[in-house]
Amino acid sequence: MTAVFALATALLWGLADFGGGLLTRRTPALTVVVVSQSLAVVVLGAVVVATAAWSEAGPRLWYAVGAGVVGPVAMLCFYRALALGPMGVVSPLGSLGVAVPVGVGLLLGERPGLLQFAGAGVAVAGIVLAGGPELRGAPVQRQAVLLTLVAALGFGAVMALIAEASATLTGLFLALFVQRVTNVAVGGAALYASVRRGGRALPEDGGRRVVRSALPALAFVGLADVAANGTYSIAAQAGPVTVAAVLANLYPVVTVLAALVLLRERVRAIQAAGAGLALMGTVLLAAG
Repeated sequence: MTAVFALATALLWGLADFGGGLLTRRTPALTVVVVSQSLAVVVLGAVVVATAAWSEAGPRLWYAVGAGVVGPVAMLCFYRALALGPMGVVSPLGSLGVAVPVGVGLLLGERPGLLQFAGAGVAVAGIVLAGGPELRGAPVQRQAVLLTLVAALGFGAVMALIAEASATLTGLFLALFVQRVTNVAVGGAALYASVRRGGRALPEDGGRRVVRSALPALAFVGLADVAANGTYSIAAQAGPVTVAAVLANLYPVVTVLAALVLLRERVRAIQAAGAGLALMGTVLLAAG
């Protein structure tokens, strides 16, 4: 059960990242974050009301608030690092956030078997290689590396926090709602500050029309991200966090494959090898 939900998380996060990446080509990243999360808040609000999930309110919701604060900061650091590039270094480094939930699991006493340790090592190596790391070329700016590591730490922290935010399914709905409301508040404040400093909130070409036409895609990105957080929380509660975190972090492989199929992007040999290693690591983890 852990493997199923964790792999569903990887699929959803990978597709959300792919969609978000396409949207930020025309629309400012902060706007994509705020609008997509606002649409998710509307849907989650309806679910919370329909299931009376507010009755599950308790101290554990502070974990959801924490995840909601950390998430936008991590995403903005990651987008900034991608802008500084090179992407072939930044993207694989961003997946190293898996160390946070895995470390938490080990501190809480989880002791995966030898086969699972081997699978985790193989899968993480595959994740990094699937991003197509650039081993030669222009030097990487120190700021880009620092921002990427901050983003990775933030992504891992969100995984660890959301796994602790609820103990029941209805409680999970409420936790995800609180997380998204916090996301919108933090992202909205950052967007406001950016506009005050002269930044853009709307695309240069098309303005509001472009954002309106992209609403279905923005809704998909927001809801896929929400669903991924939900399936990861279930996976982490159903089995070892060390296994759930590594499998969920296969999402860069999904993003690469989506680009291959939908955008006809060429996959480098190192990326194909990485995808193969990630698959091998998945089999080892599931078998363990």
